[in-house]
This record gives sequence, C-alpha cells and structure tokens, in this order.
Amino acid sequence: MKENYTPRRIIGMIAGIVILSLGIALFKQSLLGNDSISALNMRLSELWGISLGNEQLITNGIFLLLEVLFGRKYIGLGTLVNGAGVGYLVSFFYGVIQQFCPTPVSLMAKLLWVASGVLVISFGSSLYQTADLGIAPYDYLSIGLKDYTPVPYFWCRIFTDGLCAVICYILGGLIGLGTIICALGLGPFVSFFTRNVSMKLMGVTDSATL
Repeated sequence: MKENYTPRRIIGMIAGIVILSLGIALFKQSLLGNDSISALNMRLSELWGISLGNEQLITNGIFLLLEVLFGRKYIGLGTLVNGAGVGYLVSFFYGVIQQFCPTPVSLMAKLLWVASGVLVISFGSSLYQTADLGIAPYDYLSIGLKDYTPVPYFWCRIFTDGLCAVICYILGGLIGLGTIICALGLGPFVSFFTRNVSMKLMGVTDSATL
C-alpha cells in the first residue's frame, strides 16, 4: 500500500471522506432513515447523550481493534482519517443544513433529499475507495468475515449492514425507506463514479471497487 501514497491519492481520499460525510448529513435531513451503520451511530449518540463525533470515535475504536487483530494489512492513513473524522464532519454539515434549509414535510421533498444523499455518498465513497489508502473500520467487518469464512463478500456485507439495521431498530432508531434506497442505490452509483470520474482523477487504471 505504500506505493499508493501519492499526493493525488491522499487528496482524493480526504476529499472523498468530506464528500461522504456531507452525503450522510443530506440523508439525515430527509427524515427517511440513513445507511444502517450511520443510523445506528446516530441512535447510540442520542442514547448516550454524546456528540455523533465522539460516539463514532468509540465504535470505530472497537472496529479498529478488530482490524488490528485480524486484518492489519487493510489499515492505512484512510482508515484512521475515516474512523476519526466522519462523525464530526457529519455533525458539522448537518448543523449547516439545519440552519439554512427548512425541514422537509412532503414525501417528494424528503425523497429529493434522499436522492441527493445517495449521489453525494456514492461519489465520496468512490473517491475514498479508489484512493486505496486503507479500509474504514466498519467496512473491515464484512471484509474480515469474507477472509475468515467461506461466505462471499456480498453476503457478508448484507449481514453486517442488516445486523446494524436490526440493532438500530430495536434501540428505537430511524430505519426507513431511505435506508432501503441507500442499500439498493449505493452500489451501482459508486461503480459508475469510480469508472467515469474517480479513476480518471487519481490516474488509476484498475480498482477493486468495480
């Protein structure tokens, strides 16, 4: 992974994390749910009475410990920046959105927020993944399951996302239509942005995200 630490990739990784965080904030504004791990983190921050940034430091710290123990080869600068920064960035962007944008009331308005969230999250995820500077702590869970079990990655990811969604629902968190749209829409859009934008921006000729 050391050969990947070019200025272009580092900038792409940081930009991807910032854009990804903005997308999560846009999704939250829709009031229709979020991706499962973000929804769970938001609910835990409410229950614990701490900021989302601090809550994600705790949960990502736990996930990072598992990554250190079982998947050290996946750890890089991007792992640490993602694990430490996303929660605080989401809180910042959401505060700005709440200050300048009215709360959506109609279903159409909420769906527009969802659509914008899907596109922005997909673009940010594409940049971050194409940079290939480390796997985010939560994302490692499904990769680790794939490495240590005969189960394909697709089903491992469904399991980890589904488990987070179930726990969030049990704890009274918001799991809704937006969560389903996010689950179905992110993959194709991430692949689209990777092929048509991110690989060109970072001069990458091959990417595992495809």
